[in-house]
Amino acid sequence: MRLSVLDQSVSVAGSTEGAAIRDTLDLAQHCERLGYARFWVSEHHGLPTIVGSAPEMLMAAIAARTTRIRIGSAGVMLPHYSALKVAEQFRVLEALAPGRIDLGVGRAPGGDMRTARALNPNAHAAADAFPEQVRDLQAWTALPSHLGIAAHPLGEHAPEVWILGSSNYGAQLAAHFGLPYAYAYFFVDGHGADEALALYRRLYRPSERHPEPQATVCVWALVADTAEEATHHALGRERWRLDRERGILGPLQAPDAIAARGFTSAEWLTVEAMRRKAFVGDAAQVGARLRALASELQLDEIVVNTWAHEPQVRRHSYALLATEFGLDAACN
Repeated sequence: MRLSVLDQSVSVAGSTEGAAIRDTLDLAQHCERLGYARFWVSEHHGLPTIVGSAPEMLMAAIAARTTRIRIGSAGVMLPHYSALKVAEQFRVLEALAPGRIDLGVGRAPGGDMRTARALNPNAHAAADAFPEQVRDLQAWTALPSHLGIAAHPLGEHAPEVWILGSSNYGAQLAAHFGLPYAYAYFFVDGHGADEALALYRRLYRPSERHPEPQATVCVWALVADTAEEATHHALGRERWRLDRERGILGPLQAPDAIAARGFTSAEWLTVEAMRRKAFVGDAAQVGARLRALASELQLDEIVVNTWAHEPQVRRHSYALLATEFGLDAACN
């Protein structure tokens, strides 16, 4: 089974947002050395925690620092933009890293609606036109011209378009256009993943580039040398999720500080429910859960998203997973 990475440039307490962006670049190089198949970056706006707001720019920097790993967006929030402009941006990226570019697109705003309207005053109407945008984007990335217009630079390779989603809507759209589909398993704690993937496969209409359906899911996982260490380092994301439900957003907090404060009895009920579903533990434990999920959903690739307050904890987590799945051996 192949493993890939989704990185969200998460800001952490005691550091800067610029450092979070630079850490994404370092992590991409690290994951390429470990043998991961893809390295995807996200697009969010107006959030003090997830600060990667321009995936196409991050991808260009990653392309300059890597040679093998596929680089992708997970994704570009297409209703904010012109499909032609996105196609041009990703054709430039394809010229910088031939045969290595994934163009993942989503329909969600990636932030609050006030920010979405600042990005595009017609945000609501644009979201309704998402299928037409995907159609045009697919054409401009694959054909010499579309609607009498060419998206330059043309080249031997073309970006691979993916549909991203966390509902049946995206699954049906990907199936209709014959495109690969990535389900945001981590975003909804897995709810609806089996139904969406089954729908995608059942309705899939083969395309020239993708005669067979191609699906993956993105999970949140954290691995450490022991299960106890992993649980400790996962405190930051647990605290963030609790605070988010109260409308409080900010940088990821240090696990030691969270452990010192503890959780209320009501918070513990939520934390325990999160932990029952979490991919957190030592390499063997998380590896077994990922293999079981891949078998259940009939997948040959899983994308892993990891948050941790300390960059070295994230790097070690990805290294342990790479060893567990033999990625380093496969890369050499």
